[in-house]
Amino acid sequence: MRIVISEFMSLDGVVQAPGGPEEDTDGGFAHGGWSMPYFDLDTMGPAIDEVLGATEALLFGRRTWRTMADAWPGRAGGPFADRMNSLPKYVASRTLRPADLDWNGSTLLPADDAIGAISELRSRDGGGLQVMGSPSLAAQLVAHGLVDEYRLMIEPILLGGGKRIFPHDGDARRLELVSSVTAATGVLICTYRPA
Repeated sequence: MRIVISEFMSLDGVVQAPGGPEEDTDGGFAHGGWSMPYFDLDTMGPAIDEVLGATEALLFGRRTWRTMADAWPGRAGGPFADRMNSLPKYVASRTLRPADLDWNGSTLLPADDAIGAISELRSRDGGGLQVMGSPSLAAQLVAHGLVDEYRLMIEPILLGGGKRIFPHDGDARRLELVSSVTAATGVLICTYRPA
């Protein structure tokens, strides 16, 4: 399988709480919902549909999984929601228990070796294993060299601080730009792969 990280990202690299004010206030983050004014349905919608269409399973950290699990089951009936609800979901968490996984198709990865379990999933035959949000998990995957593709929607805003997915470890990681499209709202929809 191919691990694909999909993120709404500010120009200064922040991915924290793009969807709403209460999504993730860690560290006093006060800009939740920052990406909504830049959402261009005509350009960004098809890009999101494309990556979801090639996805065979979803991979989440605890917080993002909980946010999605609270939102998507109630939206059943449209093609996107039906796909989100039907896909297998893998959850990396040290605090959740299997009994907590109330979203259809969710499986808890081993708390003591989530990265090992993800490496094993990646070694299987199949399509995309998509990571949405989940900045802490995404950063670990980048640090371990497990990311096969980045789908970034880089938005024209500077947030000045917040969670990012790229490690600060001093290692250079070369990427190749595979495609880019500009939305009417100034969002750069970019696909990168390791070079």
